[in-house]
Amino acid sequence: MLLPVQWLKDYIKTDKTARELADGLTLSGSHVESIYSLNKGVENVVLGKIVSIENHPNADKLVICKVDIGEKEVQIVTGAKNFSQGDCVPVALEGTILPGDIVIEKTDFRGVESNGMLCSLKELGYNDNVISKENKDGIFVFNEEFELGSDVADILGLNNEVIELEITPNRPDCLSIIGMAKEASATFNIPVEEPEISISHEEDHISNYLEGIEVESDNCNRYYAKVIKDVKIQESPLWLQRKLMEAGMRPINNIVDITNYVMLEYGEPLHAFDVSKLEGRKIIVRQAKEGETLVTLDNAERKLIDSDLVIADENNPIALAGVMGGLDSEITSETTAVLFEGANFNPKSVRLTAKRYNLRSEASNRFEKGIDPNLASLAVDRCCQLVELIGAGVVVGSSIDVYKEKNEKKTIALRPDRANKLLGLNLSVEKMLDYLNSLGLESVLEEDLIRSTIPTYRLDLDIEADLVEEIGRLYGFHNIESKPLTGVLTRGHKPYEKIIEDQSKSILSGLGYNEVMTYSFISPKAYNKINLPEDSKLRDYIKLINPLGEDYSVMRTTLIPTMMELLSRNYNRGVEIVYAYEIGNTFKPNKDSVDNLPSEEKVLSIGFYGEGDFYSLKETIEILLNRLGIYGTEYIREENNSTFHPGRTAKLLLDGYELGTLGEIHMDVCENYDIKERVYIAQLDFDKIVELTNFEKKYKTLPKYPAMNRDLAVIVDEEVLYGDIKNIVLKHGEELVENVEIFDIYRGNQIPEGKKSIAFSIIYRSYERTLTDNEVNQIQQAIISDLENNLDAKLRS
Repeated sequence: MLLPVQWLKDYIKTDKTARELADGLTLSGSHVESIYSLNKGVENVVLGKIVSIENHPNADKLVICKVDIGEKEVQIVTGAKNFSQGDCVPVALEGTILPGDIVIEKTDFRGVESNGMLCSLKELGYNDNVISKENKDGIFVFNEEFELGSDVADILGLNNEVIELEITPNRPDCLSIIGMAKEASATFNIPVEEPEISISHEEDHISNYLEGIEVESDNCNRYYAKVIKDVKIQESPLWLQRKLMEAGMRPINNIVDITNYVMLEYGEPLHAFDVSKLEGRKIIVRQAKEGETLVTLDNAERKLIDSDLVIADENNPIALAGVMGGLDSEITSETTAVLFEGANFNPKSVRLTAKRYNLRSEASNRFEKGIDPNLASLAVDRCCQLVELIGAGVVVGSSIDVYKEKNEKKTIALRPDRANKLLGLNLSVEKMLDYLNSLGLESVLEEDLIRSTIPTYRLDLDIEADLVEEIGRLYGFHNIESKPLTGVLTRGHKPYEKIIEDQSKSILSGLGYNEVMTYSFISPKAYNKINLPEDSKLRDYIKLINPLGEDYSVMRTTLIPTMMELLSRNYNRGVEIVYAYEIGNTFKPNKDSVDNLPSEEKVLSIGFYGEGDFYSLKETIEILLNRLGIYGTEYIREENNSTFHPGRTAKLLLDGYELGTLGEIHMDVCENYDIKERVYIAQLDFDKIVELTNFEKKYKTLPKYPAMNRDLAVIVDEEVLYGDIKNIVLKHGEELVENVEIFDIYRGNQIPEGKKSIAFSIIYRSYERTLTDNEVNQIQQAIISDLENNLDAKLRS
């Protein structure tokens, strides 16, 4: 932002130099980037009046001018044609230095002597982007009279200086001259003098020019309008043009210049519409219709989409709200009635529209950061006051104001001792009150608290810490003494859950598995690929509002799809054997959540192909659980899980609680993932595993007495599980069975169809005595009998 120093001094009375102002503002928190003078080397350019104009006798394109510069008349030859007799113009006399170290000398133009040069604004050092279209070509003609012979640099304010500032996004109030005047007022303890806004004369009624304003979109919080009649479109007074150019803006005409002036003054973007061009005499603030077009002021046709906020009349859009006006409703020399718009638009809506059409304007830059809606009426009324001041028209009585959610002042409580502790200072309460009140924050002490009333334009102040920062920057952060850090050192440690997770990873890595990490976002089609039933609870997933794409549009409720994707990717890249595991979160809707967040459950997923079978997977799980101190698990056949093979899948139970599922993936699922190998996957509730983990170790003496081994092989139906056999063995073991271990399962010759042979070893041992054959034989016989009676088992000879 450009801050003309002389304009700033209209609101704070000070004789401080630009350097002093910049240094003070920097120390109080503003970021000054540079200071520069508007004078780029203009010396001895004076005001002259054209007395006569004659054609050059020897050159068709040149004229000879007699120019009165007060003390004398000088003869100047020029090729410019845009001035007339009686006009006042800048005159560079002999010896004058112009920007670029150009020295004016007496010159002979085809036999006629020229004793100087008539100057354009560009020759006086102005940039093209601030010169009005009327003054771009030709000599600059003053529209007001000044004393002849006066220094043009003084008249145009070329000796003034400008401070360039970088305004942080949280301080949109500083994107204005008055906003920075308030900062300077607090910094230098000088009262700020804001303009007293009043309209001395109004005629007619706004209803005779405008039927009404309809705000249909939630992206507009306020729309305030007043009308000016009997408008005279002409060039602005020199003081108004000069201030705009100093602030980096090009003068256009008196009405548009007034809106730009007030925008720079108060930070509220404004727009002026030609009332005669409003169809239906209505203003409608709405979302654009898909495919609508609008020709903006830069003469470019824009094809609109429904997320664009527009200002429209009864039939068509006439402006992109907060970004740029439309060409069809612009102010022209024929305009006789003007509507001034002061509005408050949604910052996000303005930013997206400006970005989409690559239209970054002074207005959009301010709206994007957020603006106090209470400024809308203040700024429009200021425009009306300036219209009266320069005689550009007559203010029409009354106004139309649509204000949805009024922005009210808020109060923040501050603990003085807390402020001193955070800042490392020992400021008195009175000093804190002085600082806060100087910023326009009405602050009083109530009991032990400072209560500050926050003006509505300070959108950045919300909590106690914000007030502490305000006190700190006015005191001067550079004045705060550096101190060593203080505090109590504590020794950190891993949470219990993380310790178990690390231990589990170590065990699985030791068993030859590789840890993998997959995305928590999956495609909803993944549930079809694993053959999940339509009524499965796992299909109750959470959809992302703004996904990266359809493949990452929902949050996973199971890790099986991501594990299958990983195994498929490796298989189709020629990796023959893969062992992988992942400990990751699943996400499920939680309607009882106060903050509407999903419930997260940690799950262990184990998968492999290429080597091993169901029993390899089961052995992995047994080793993991046993090393975590978890024993007594049961395996129950599961035949109704459509993701897994119906005969090679089991539920893992512990004391009736389902820990998870393990088994061979169904061949149809493998085909969905282009895998022609058998795939084995287990998915376990890791949160429950953490809960059940027991690292307590108990000492047990080595056995003094020998063990006795007995091997059995029985033929049973295919449906009979090894767990059923083991339970019968342990039931009859009378605490003498130390271990039961399967060592063979056989199907084939000599085994009837639908049957299988299971061979297992039983280890008997007593810790109190040596067992006899007779004891063991009795238990063995009881086991065989129970197997025959309950499982229809036959002893294999």
